[in-house]
Amino acid sequence: MLRPTVLRYWPLVAGLLLAWLLLWLQPPREVCAGLITLAYLGFCAQCGYRQRPHAVAEPINQGVRVAYASQSGQAQTLAERSATQLREAGIPAQIISLAHLRPEHLQGRMLFVLSTYGEGEAPDNGVRFERLLQDPHLDLSPLDYAVLALGDRDYQHFCGFGERIDRLLHQRHANRLFDRLDVDKADAGTLRHWQQQLGHLAGGHNFSDWQPAQFSEWQLSHRACLNPTSAAAPLYELTLTPACEQHWRAGDIAEVGPRHPLERVQQWLDTLALNPAHILPDACRLDEALSHHQLPSEHTALQGLSGEQLLTQLPRLAHREYSIASTPRDGALQLLVRQAYSNNGQLGIGSGWLCCYAEPGQNIALRIRANPSFHGPAAHTPLILIGNGSGLAGLRSHLRERALTPGSRNWLLFGERNRAHDFLCQDELQTWQQDGHLERLDLAFSRDHASKRYVQHLLREAADELQQWLASGAAIYVCGSLEGMGREVHQVLLDLLGDPALEQLTEQGRYRRDLY
Repeated sequence: MLRPTVLRYWPLVAGLLLAWLLLWLQPPREVCAGLITLAYLGFCAQCGYRQRPHAVAEPINQGVRVAYASQSGQAQTLAERSATQLREAGIPAQIISLAHLRPEHLQGRMLFVLSTYGEGEAPDNGVRFERLLQDPHLDLSPLDYAVLALGDRDYQHFCGFGERIDRLLHQRHANRLFDRLDVDKADAGTLRHWQQQLGHLAGGHNFSDWQPAQFSEWQLSHRACLNPTSAAAPLYELTLTPACEQHWRAGDIAEVGPRHPLERVQQWLDTLALNPAHILPDACRLDEALSHHQLPSEHTALQGLSGEQLLTQLPRLAHREYSIASTPRDGALQLLVRQAYSNNGQLGIGSGWLCCYAEPGQNIALRIRANPSFHGPAAHTPLILIGNGSGLAGLRSHLRERALTPGSRNWLLFGERNRAHDFLCQDELQTWQQDGHLERLDLAFSRDHASKRYVQHLLREAADELQQWLASGAAIYVCGSLEGMGREVHQVLLDLLGDPALEQLTEQGRYRRDLY
């Protein structure tokens, strides 16, 4: 029986035999040409045979791998949902159990969905992988990753396995795409935040929520543009008041249920020859009901459906998340929202609704999501706050909260475009600086200098002061854009403090980030 290796090379062998016959038989010219052609085809067949596996094989770093460790199946289900949504956005995504991961898989982009079993133990299919990561010589610098850790706060070592894997990956020089998310008992809010992060990875895709938020009605009582003369996109301060008493802490997130403007819904319904004023069984107009749903531009498959059928087929709009910029003591919830635009030039759905289409006095669907990972430290802990643009929202709420306990030490490093046009909340910040609530205020206006100057430059220049504040027990909180500011600030901190020291600050809860 011929070995597979021999079978693999038969085209080349046949070609060589034909060439030898040409030399020995010396046939007529026509036969010679035919034999040469056959020899050539044999050679080409061999080349093609050898190249085909490489042509069809998927490179290891193509797309995203979604790895899971699950004892009861919950992590596997969430991993499958994550991969499905990425595929819907056009990103190749492969599901794989942690038990099947090998060192050669650990490169490119990977998402880890990890359950914790019992008191911080690894699920059965995660034990081998944790041992693999114990190898101190393992270099995972080609890997970009994120972790969704599942657990139960009733247990002492909440999300213990996810925490350990996150730490080990980072110690082996893998790069975090974003900070680990810890889920308590399948908390819907944290899972919606995970979906938001998946959307960022997918290039700004808005996925339908796995479990829609239970919104309350808040009234938009005031809206003001904070940078009316800026060359940048408008940034608005929105003030919302609840129908009943609500509580939140600095660092918490507002989940907003956006809507399409009715004019857009009516135009969309016109293409389907449906009456926007059609009254549904719940006494709601069709255009009002559809304003909460996705309206696909390609709707050939929807032709002939009734309004009721459309509502059952079209997913609801995904919620949008915004850092809260105020405290309950202020008497209202405030947001700082930058107007965004889609690729076709239309206003973004979330920011368009809040900044343009919703009228003052109108109700806004909103839910407060607790965000313990960005709650502030004790008032006696010095606090270094770093951010840019609308990221000032999350930092301002901490400064307002800490102002309720006099004597706290606070340092703000903030960046925007131009001092004359983009100095957000100028009066409030300068008042805090004058009365000592802000012990230090460093500002970077990138377009006011020949060479652009950003907040990360301020941080590097203040290296000595940074070390002194940290020596006194200070915490570092960063809020704003992940790309650009967030990554650059993190790199400066790595350069100034070193990876072990920064990881220690993270484990102590003294380095926290709210980036988007």
